[in-house]
Amino acid sequence: MTKTYDDIIHLPHHVSTTHPHMAAIDRAAQFSPFAALTGYNAAIKETARLTDERVELDEYTKGALSDKLQIVSERLKEHPEIAITYFQPDAEKDGGAYVTAACTVKKIDAYERIVVMTDGTVIPIGEIIRIDGQIYDL
Repeated sequence: MTKTYDDIIHLPHHVSTTHPHMAAIDRAAQFSPFAALTGYNAAIKETARLTDERVELDEYTKGALSDKLQIVSERLKEHPEIAITYFQPDAEKDGGAYVTAACTVKKIDAYERIVVMTDGTVIPIGEIIRIDGQIYDL
């Protein structure tokens, strides 16, 4: 009983006289997977990333926030530490995220309508939805 390939199994390995020997790394590369759709995975990840919708505040809440900012403005020399929750728009798509910055207020610029924190965070006043801090505990 003979086995398959018994007649050629002991022959020497063929070496081409016309083509140079290919390095193992190059041989492996020809079998590696490739991205048929460049950017497809990034687009899927971007689509799956969730964003929040901006909440529109009523006049009562806007007035309360304005009053709280006024209190901070009057007590800036005391270096009050407060927590401001504000909407940060997303640069890539509609919506954004609500972020809370807890730090000491450096200044409130009424002309530019921004709050500057000591850590360098700049918060647009129109995006603020909540302000908390011990200076409001009476």
